[in-house]
Amino acid sequence: MEQYIFHGTQKLRCGYTTGTCAAAAAGAAARMLLLGKAVPDVTVRLPKGGTLTLPVTDVQFDANAASCAVIKDSGDDPDVTNGVAVYARVTHAAHGITITGGEGIGRITQPGLDQPVGAFAINSVPRRMIAASVEAAAEELAAAGGFLVEIYVPGGRELAAKTYNPHLGIVDGISIIGTSGIVEPMSTAALIDTIRTEAQMRKAAGERILLLTLGNYGEQFLSRNLAALSGREVKCSNFLGDAIDIGVSLGFEGILIVGHIGKLVKLGSGIFNTHSAYADGRMETLIACAALAGVDSAVLCRLTDCVTVDAALDILLENGCMADTLHVLTERIGQYLNKRVKSAVPIGAVVFSYQHEIWLETAQAGDLLQQLQEG
Repeated sequence: MEQYIFHGTQKLRCGYTTGTCAAAAAGAAARMLLLGKAVPDVTVRLPKGGTLTLPVTDVQFDANAASCAVIKDSGDDPDVTNGVAVYARVTHAAHGITITGGEGIGRITQPGLDQPVGAFAINSVPRRMIAASVEAAAEELAAAGGFLVEIYVPGGRELAAKTYNPHLGIVDGISIIGTSGIVEPMSTAALIDTIRTEAQMRKAAGERILLLTLGNYGEQFLSRNLAALSGREVKCSNFLGDAIDIGVSLGFEGILIVGHIGKLVKLGSGIFNTHSAYADGRMETLIACAALAGVDSAVLCRLTDCVTVDAALDILLENGCMADTLHVLTERIGQYLNKRVKSAVPIGAVVFSYQHEIWLETAQAGDLLQQLQEG
């Protein structure tokens, strides 16, 4: 596929989703069933406009059924499904278009996902694409009657172990996904979609407070110090702002963030994407907080040479001003969190450092913790 995007200074080739593969394979199989002969490729319409013509492989057909595969191409995106063969088998039916899954397609076991519990993990947009592709073949060839479409991926069960599916409660195979039909390399959209999906699952499970952690440190903190909450968190990586927005949009009654001070210190300057490539500001934030706490300028100058937040805290502790500085930081974090949600819901943060045995709570964090533990 010759479509490119730039990621920083890199020119990266785009690919196409498993949903696009499934729709293309289904359209090609429907044509072969109706024509009684093989087709070398098929054109599929993309959800956001435009078309894509893809080659088909492993063609099989007779008077009763036709099947073929389309090979997934993820472009320059590091996707574990790159190169997998997505198959469609199409047979005649009395009326309508029924879409089902087969070998290697996961099953939904938890509420809150795109499909109901018990359904095959073929998401809504790919289902519409598959139906449209089969309908286009029927209209083009003036065919009456309906179709049964089975999507399957040989080896999908084994491949799924390398994906996020087990964490989401999708068992026995991969998902057929995609909202645009196109894979954009290194896109943050897929990561944010995963956060939204997990949050939806927590909401469907009855959680009233959205509990967010950034990564392994936060998860470990919960398991060691708040064991009752371990396993109820949604990991948001560096995308704190997006995760907070998702929590508000889904109607959670409160949001609590648990994270290491090395990342959450950035909230003290209103930085809601904590990736270093997006913004750093750790020392600048600490220096500002220390200055507001009345720390001597000579100490502030020493902080500029620190590489880690814990190293800066060593200097503040040594000079007897760590507690005052962290008090200012905690207040600022709380203020920026409230600004982000526009005071629509209670929001708070628990900020920790193992090295300095710190456990900080913003103004509303205690109440949110209590509600989580009671819930």
